[in-house]
Amino acid sequence: MEFFDFLQEFNLCTMLIRVFLAALLGGLIGSERGRHGRAAGLRTHILVCVGSAMTSLTGLFAVQVLGNTGDVFRISAQVVSGIGFLGVGMILVRNRTVITGLTTAAGLWATATIGIAVGYGFYVGAVAATLLCVVAVPVLGHFEEKKKTITNLYIEVSETNRAGEIVRELRSLFSTVVSVDIIAPKSNAAGRVGILLLVKAYNIPEETLRAVEQLDGIDYIVEDCNA
Repeated sequence: MEFFDFLQEFNLCTMLIRVFLAALLGGLIGSERGRHGRAAGLRTHILVCVGSAMTSLTGLFAVQVLGNTGDVFRISAQVVSGIGFLGVGMILVRNRTVITGLTTAAGLWATATIGIAVGYGFYVGAVAATLLCVVAVPVLGHFEEKKKTITNLYIEVSETNRAGEIVRELRSLFSTVVSVDIIAPKSNAAGRVGILLLVKAYNIPEETLRAVEQLDGIDYIVEDCNA
Protein backbone atom coordinates (compact mmCIF):
# COMPACT_ATOMS: atom_id res chain seq x y z
CA MET A 1 0.00 0.00 0.00
CA GLU A 2 2.90 2.35 0.67
CA PHE A 3 3.94 2.14 -2.97
CA PHE A 4 0.44 3.03 -4.19
CA ASP A 5 0.30 5.89 -1.71
CA PHE A 6 3.64 7.07 -3.07
CA LEU A 7 2.27 7.02 -6.63
CA GLN A 8 -0.48 9.43 -5.61
CA GLU A 9 2.07 11.96 -4.38
CA PHE A 10 3.19 14.80 -6.62
CA ASN A 11 6.96 14.96 -6.88
CA LEU A 12 9.67 14.65 -9.51
CA CYS A 13 9.70 10.84 -9.39
CA THR A 14 5.96 10.40 -9.79
CA MET A 15 5.88 13.00 -12.55
CA LEU A 16 8.43 10.99 -14.51
CA ILE A 17 6.51 7.77 -13.84
CA ARG A 18 3.31 9.32 -15.18
CA VAL A 19 4.98 10.68 -18.32
CA PHE A 20 6.62 7.36 -19.18
CA LEU A 21 3.44 5.44 -18.36
CA ALA A 22 1.52 7.73 -20.71
CA ALA A 23 4.05 7.00 -23.45
CA LEU A 24 3.69 3.25 -22.83
CA LEU A 25 -0.11 3.24 -22.84
CA GLY A 26 -0.31 5.50 -25.88
CA GLY A 27 2.19 3.28 -27.66
CA LEU A 28 0.09 0.18 -27.00
CA ILE A 29 -2.92 1.72 -28.69
CA GLY A 30 -0.84 3.26 -31.48
CA SER A 31 0.89 0.00 -32.30
CA GLU A 32 -2.46 -1.62 -33.15
CA ARG A 33 -3.33 1.24 -35.48
CA GLY A 34 0.14 1.15 -37.00
CA ARG A 35 -0.18 -2.54 -37.84
CA HIS A 36 -3.21 -1.65 -39.93
CA GLY A 37 -1.25 0.98 -41.84
CA ARG A 38 -3.17 3.95 -40.45
CA ALA A 39 -1.73 7.46 -40.74
CA ALA A 40 -1.95 7.95 -36.97
CA GLY A 41 0.18 5.13 -35.65
CA LEU A 42 2.64 4.51 -32.85
CA ARG A 43 4.36 7.90 -32.77
CA THR A 44 1.17 9.94 -33.07
CA HIS A 45 -0.58 8.12 -30.24
CA ILE A 46 2.46 8.40 -27.98
CA LEU A 47 2.67 12.14 -28.59
CA VAL A 48 -1.06 12.60 -27.98
CA CYS A 49 -1.00 10.59 -24.75
CA VAL A 50 2.14 12.24 -23.38
CA GLY A 51 0.91 15.70 -24.36
CA SER A 52 -2.42 15.10 -22.66
CA ALA A 53 -0.68 13.83 -19.53
CA MET A 54 1.43 16.97 -19.50
CA THR A 55 -1.69 19.15 -19.42
CA SER A 56 -2.79 17.36 -16.25
CA LEU A 57 0.67 17.57 -14.71
CA THR A 58 0.95 21.25 -15.59
CA GLY A 59 -2.35 21.97 -13.86
CA LEU A 60 -1.22 20.08 -10.75
CA PHE A 61 2.16 21.82 -10.83
CA ALA A 62 0.54 25.24 -11.03
CA VAL A 63 -1.63 24.53 -7.99
CA GLN A 64 0.63 22.44 -5.74
CA VAL A 65 4.02 23.97 -6.52
CA LEU A 66 3.37 27.49 -7.73
CA GLY A 67 0.45 28.01 -5.38
CA ASN A 68 -1.95 29.06 -8.12
CA THR A 69 -5.54 29.01 -6.89
CA GLY A 70 -7.04 28.51 -10.36
CA ASP A 71 -8.93 25.50 -11.68
CA VAL A 72 -6.57 22.52 -11.89
CA PHE A 73 -8.74 20.94 -14.61
CA ARG A 74 -8.92 23.96 -16.91
CA ILE A 75 -5.98 23.08 -19.19
CA SER A 76 -6.95 19.42 -19.54
CA ALA A 77 -10.54 20.33 -20.34
CA GLN A 78 -9.39 21.93 -23.57
CA VAL A 79 -7.78 18.68 -24.70
CA VAL A 80 -11.09 16.80 -24.80
CA SER A 81 -12.52 19.22 -27.37
CA GLY A 82 -9.27 20.26 -29.02
CA ILE A 83 -8.23 16.73 -29.95
CA GLY A 84 -11.18 16.69 -32.33
CA PHE A 85 -9.29 18.94 -34.75
CA LEU A 86 -6.56 16.30 -35.01
CA GLY A 87 -9.06 13.46 -35.25
CA VAL A 88 -11.04 15.05 -38.06
CA GLY A 89 -7.94 14.89 -40.22
CA MET A 90 -8.09 11.09 -39.97
CA ILE A 91 -11.64 10.87 -41.33
CA LEU A 92 -12.06 10.48 -45.08
CA VAL A 93 -15.21 10.18 -47.17
CA ARG A 94 -14.72 7.72 -50.00
CA ASN A 95 -17.10 7.27 -52.86
CA ARG A 96 -19.51 9.72 -51.19
CA THR A 97 -21.03 6.84 -49.22
CA VAL A 98 -18.15 5.16 -47.35
CA ILE A 99 -16.45 6.82 -44.39
CA THR A 100 -13.06 5.64 -43.19
CA GLY A 101 -10.83 6.74 -40.33
CA LEU A 102 -13.49 6.96 -37.64
CA THR A 103 -11.82 4.26 -35.53
CA THR A 104 -8.46 6.01 -35.69
CA ALA A 105 -10.02 9.37 -34.82
CA ALA A 106 -11.88 7.81 -31.87
CA GLY A 107 -8.65 6.10 -30.81
CA LEU A 108 -6.84 9.44 -30.71
CA TRP A 109 -9.60 10.90 -28.55
CA ALA A 110 -9.52 7.89 -26.20
CA THR A 111 -5.72 8.10 -26.03
CA ALA A 112 -5.96 11.76 -25.05
CA THR A 113 -8.35 10.98 -22.19
CA ILE A 114 -6.07 8.15 -21.04
CA GLY A 115 -3.15 10.58 -20.97
CA ILE A 116 -5.18 13.03 -18.90
CA ALA A 117 -6.07 10.27 -16.44
CA VAL A 118 -2.42 9.24 -16.08
CA GLY A 119 -1.39 12.83 -15.50
CA TYR A 120 -3.79 13.12 -12.59
CA GLY A 121 -2.65 9.79 -11.16
CA PHE A 122 -5.72 7.75 -12.07
CA TYR A 123 -3.56 4.75 -12.96
CA VAL A 124 -6.16 2.00 -12.63
CA GLY A 125 -8.65 3.71 -14.93
CA ALA A 126 -5.98 4.55 -17.51
CA VAL A 127 -4.58 1.00 -17.63
CA ALA A 128 -8.07 -0.55 -17.78
CA ALA A 129 -9.12 1.77 -20.61
CA THR A 130 -5.93 0.98 -22.53
CA LEU A 131 -6.44 -2.76 -22.21
CA LEU A 132 -10.01 -2.40 -23.44
CA CYS A 133 -8.89 -0.36 -26.45
CA VAL A 134 -6.05 -2.73 -27.32
CA VAL A 135 -8.20 -5.86 -27.01
CA ALA A 136 -11.60 -4.62 -28.17
CA VAL A 137 -10.58 -2.79 -31.35
CA PRO A 138 -8.94 -5.72 -33.19
CA VAL A 139 -11.47 -8.27 -31.92
CA LEU A 140 -14.50 -6.19 -32.87
CA GLY A 141 -12.79 -5.17 -36.10
CA HIS A 142 -12.49 -8.83 -37.06
CA PHE A 143 -16.16 -9.32 -36.22
CA GLU A 144 -17.19 -6.30 -38.29
CA GLU A 145 -15.15 -7.55 -41.23
CA LYS A 146 -17.19 -10.74 -41.18
CA LYS A 147 -20.38 -8.67 -41.14
CA LYS A 148 -19.21 -6.43 -43.99
CA THR A 149 -21.95 -5.94 -46.56
CA ILE A 150 -20.30 -3.46 -48.94
CA THR A 151 -17.53 -4.27 -51.42
CA ASN A 152 -15.69 -1.58 -53.33
CA LEU A 153 -14.42 -2.32 -56.85
CA TYR A 154 -12.06 -0.18 -58.86
CA ILE A 155 -12.16 -0.73 -62.61
CA GLU A 156 -9.90 0.98 -65.14
CA VAL A 157 -11.18 1.49 -68.67
CA SER A 158 -9.04 2.19 -71.72
CA GLU A 159 -11.88 2.85 -74.16
CA THR A 160 -13.26 6.03 -72.66
CA ASN A 161 -15.95 6.34 -75.33
CA ARG A 162 -17.45 3.10 -73.98
CA ALA A 163 -17.50 4.19 -70.32
CA GLY A 164 -21.26 4.73 -70.28
CA GLU A 165 -21.93 1.41 -71.97
CA ILE A 166 -19.56 -0.38 -69.58
CA VAL A 167 -21.39 1.11 -66.60
CA ARG A 168 -24.68 -0.26 -67.94
CA GLU A 169 -23.08 -3.67 -68.42
CA LEU A 170 -21.72 -3.59 -64.88
CA ARG A 171 -25.17 -2.79 -63.51
CA SER A 172 -26.52 -5.82 -65.33
CA LEU A 173 -23.82 -8.06 -63.79
CA PHE A 174 -24.31 -6.76 -60.24
CA SER A 175 -27.90 -6.68 -59.06
CA THR A 176 -27.11 -4.70 -55.91
CA VAL A 177 -25.08 -1.69 -57.09
CA VAL A 178 -25.04 1.03 -54.44
CA SER A 179 -23.22 3.71 -56.44
CA VAL A 180 -21.05 4.25 -59.51
CA ASP A 181 -18.48 7.04 -59.87
CA ILE A 182 -16.34 7.95 -62.88
CA ILE A 183 -12.95 9.26 -61.69
CA ALA A 184 -9.48 9.99 -62.99
CA PRO A 185 -7.44 6.82 -63.59
CA LYS A 186 -5.23 5.76 -60.69
CA SER A 187 -2.59 4.66 -63.19
CA ASN A 188 -2.42 8.27 -64.50
CA ALA A 189 -2.32 6.80 -68.00
CA ALA A 190 -3.59 9.05 -70.78
CA GLY A 191 -6.84 8.08 -72.48
CA ARG A 192 -8.21 6.10 -69.55
CA VAL A 193 -10.87 6.57 -66.89
CA GLY A 194 -11.51 4.87 -63.59
CA ILE A 195 -14.82 3.51 -62.35
CA LEU A 196 -15.54 3.13 -58.64
CA LEU A 197 -18.30 0.62 -58.11
CA LEU A 198 -19.92 0.05 -54.72
CA VAL A 199 -21.70 -3.30 -54.52
CA LYS A 200 -23.87 -4.53 -51.66
CA ALA A 201 -22.25 -7.91 -51.10
CA TYR A 202 -19.84 -9.57 -48.67
CA ASN A 203 -17.92 -11.46 -51.34
CA ILE A 204 -18.12 -11.23 -55.10
CA PRO A 205 -18.02 -14.63 -56.86
CA GLU A 206 -14.94 -15.33 -58.95
CA GLU A 207 -17.05 -16.02 -62.03
CA THR A 208 -18.60 -12.56 -61.77
CA LEU A 209 -15.16 -10.94 -61.53
CA ARG A 210 -14.00 -12.91 -64.57
CA ALA A 211 -17.09 -11.78 -66.47
CA VAL A 212 -16.19 -8.16 -65.68
CA GLU A 213 -12.60 -8.67 -66.83
CA GLN A 214 -13.82 -10.03 -70.15
CA LEU A 215 -15.83 -6.90 -70.98
CA ASP A 216 -14.39 -4.95 -73.91
CA GLY A 217 -12.34 -1.92 -72.90
CA ILE A 218 -11.54 -2.96 -69.32
CA ASP A 219 -7.85 -3.11 -68.43
CA TYR A 220 -8.09 -4.43 -64.89
CA ILE A 221 -10.34 -4.68 -61.84
CA VAL A 222 -9.33 -4.51 -58.18
CA GLU A 223 -11.45 -5.46 -55.18
CA ASP A 224 -10.88 -3.16 -52.21
CA CYS A 225 -11.63 -5.15 -49.04
CA ASN A 226 -11.27 -2.05 -46.82
CA ALA A 227 -14.24 -0.24 -48.24
